[in-house]
Amino acid sequence: MVGSNQKRHLLLYSLVALVFFYSYYYHSSLPTSKNLTRTETETFNLIPQNAPSHSSNFTLIIKVLTFNRLNSLSRCLHSLSAADYLTDRVHLHVYVDHSAPLADQSSSESDSRAILRFLDGFEWKFGDKFVHYRTANAGLQAQWLEAWWPTSDHEFAFVVEDDLEVSPLFYKFLRGLIVNYYYHAASNLTRSIYGASLQRPRFVPGKHGNKIHLDNGTQLFLYQLVGTWGQLLFPQPWKEFRLWYDDHKARGIKPFLDGMVTTGWYKKMGERIWTPWFIKFIYSHGYFNFYTHFPNERALSVSHRDAGVNYGKSAGPDSKLLDESSLDFNILKMQPLSNLKWYDFCFREVFPGRVVKSMDDLGTVLPSVQRQETVLVVSLFGASDAVTRNLLCQFERINSQNHIFLGSHSDFLYDLARRGNPVIDADLFLNDIRAYESLSLQSSDARLTKEVLVKVYVIKKCLEYRYSAWVVDANFLPFSNDLFLEPIDATSDFYYGESSKLLFVKSSSSVQKMWTTNFLYEVANLVDKVSLPRDHRNFANIMANLLRQKAGVMIKRVDESKIGLDIGTGSANQSSSAVGKKIVYWSADLGPDRIQKQLEELSLWNIDSDSSCKAVICHQS
Repeated sequence: MVGSNQKRHLLLYSLVALVFFYSYYYHSSLPTSKNLTRTETETFNLIPQNAPSHSSNFTLIIKVLTFNRLNSLSRCLHSLSAADYLTDRVHLHVYVDHSAPLADQSSSESDSRAILRFLDGFEWKFGDKFVHYRTANAGLQAQWLEAWWPTSDHEFAFVVEDDLEVSPLFYKFLRGLIVNYYYHAASNLTRSIYGASLQRPRFVPGKHGNKIHLDNGTQLFLYQLVGTWGQLLFPQPWKEFRLWYDDHKARGIKPFLDGMVTTGWYKKMGERIWTPWFIKFIYSHGYFNFYTHFPNERALSVSHRDAGVNYGKSAGPDSKLLDESSLDFNILKMQPLSNLKWYDFCFREVFPGRVVKSMDDLGTVLPSVQRQETVLVVSLFGASDAVTRNLLCQFERINSQNHIFLGSHSDFLYDLARRGNPVIDADLFLNDIRAYESLSLQSSDARLTKEVLVKVYVIKKCLEYRYSAWVVDANFLPFSNDLFLEPIDATSDFYYGESSKLLFVKSSSSVQKMWTTNFLYEVANLVDKVSLPRDHRNFANIMANLLRQKAGVMIKRVDESKIGLDIGTGSANQSSSAVGKKIVYWSADLGPDRIQKQLEELSLWNIDSDSSCKAVICHQS
């Protein structure tokens, strides 16, 4: 027995060395939010020493949108010409909209000619000046959407409406932001960012959302909302949006997003405004925008809110313009992307990039996931992307916050993490464990054995932190979060659902003593020896079978007829059958069309044609 243990330890030590060598090369090529070599407190320079070559010769074009406000336009352009552009060439494009058909033609022509004469005489010494005078009235939406199509991934647009005034410092700030985050940030999270707004953040579009409250130390953060008062646009997301917009317009799809104030704006103003379209696109793609937070209500871009499409009468400046005379802090101090805070449309903090690849990673993530010392582990093995996204929307609806997703290494899994969902990469996690190397995995149940092994190790880490664990498959939907925050039966350490595939493991002293590494080896070696019908060979039933064989272990079977509804049973009246239930569930063999149809009957199909949630649900923090 001693000799056997010595051999096992020697084998494990050898594997650890191999894993370390393998991981050094393998993990470095995988997407991660923690792949920064900087320290937590390091800040960026305006132009980093090792910035890519493109970062020194990118193109920025200022796009000014105007109509009939000459005084506003004059103020805007003079503020732009007073900015410090270093030695860069920065181009100016001005788009002059034509008068509306029913407008007073003599007055409108006079306004347009005055604007055109002003533009003809306006000198722009920092690059090319381009003026586009429309032949017919386009409106604010078309002015925005038709102003730019990027010619490369190194061309950026800074869009301003004519009642804006910018700080002389605005370009130096935007340049530093582009170089440091678009080009220099070594993070997979950069692909989640579509630009930067220079306006002061004041508005939360999600109904019943949180008030904007930021501490004095937060100078730069990310927020999903687009800012139309001085918005920098990155090229690739803008191209994606334009194509998405064309596709949705062609199919007659409206940018409705329940739970958002902006949907009410669209229903009232229709195609006169463009922001509801962009907001719907941002939501479906999980994108974010940089915002600044400067003391004393200061900003690098200020809207004078002159009378026009958005305001019936002038409302005056919304903020105080930041200039060098009032500068009492370093605006070019930019923290690593991983240190910044991210907020959704409800101004609820989001934590993107939480990918668990090892037992140590899991230990850092679990405390932020648990609620009432309970963790819900959702297995994505065998679940479709649509079913998973629908489950996510249901979690949003019921305000579930104690879940973590477990699945195979895939773009989809990492996209879930990019959007702020904690995930476990089962393949890398298994590489870290390396316990399966000593197992025979040549049988037909090799995939299932690996799945079981990952799950029992995840439970082990939960127990180490004294957290109870629920393990469920994604083929279910909860009506509320109550089931997964409190035990069904306080007298038992384990219970399971035979058809629903639920397993609950209570964090008791007896379970913690039993759930050792040796027990996990034993479980993994016995998976293919458990005799169960094919449709019952899943984690919950296998563990129930093995736990029954342990002396002194009590495991109870959940009465699924009381807590759940199987939508695959063909009940004539699903809605009435669901009354009083805590979950609905279905077999993995149920087809996607049937799943969607049954869930639609129960008003539980939560996603739209973009596979994103139909509604933004805000729960106050």
